[in-house]
Amino acid sequence: MTDPNVYLTLSLVALAGLAMLVIACLSGWRGWLALKHQQLDAQAPIPSGPSAGSRIEIADLKERIRKLEAIAAGVDL
Repeated sequence: MTDPNVYLTLSLVALAGLAMLVIACLSGWRGWLALKHQQLDAQAPIPSGPSAGSRIEIADLKERIRKLEAIAAGVDL
């Protein structure tokens, strides 16, 4: 009534289907990783040093701090 070849054939077909599904998912995963890698490469690089505007702003803040310290010490500028 039940032929062992039927079970063997069904098992092999199921295994082949599972292998095709795994290969398709792996291909999709690699594509998604490539997309994310491309997005990271497309972002603007972070500047290595402070810009001229920020250096001027820091110098201005330091000058204000010196003036406030002088006022707190009671020195006329």
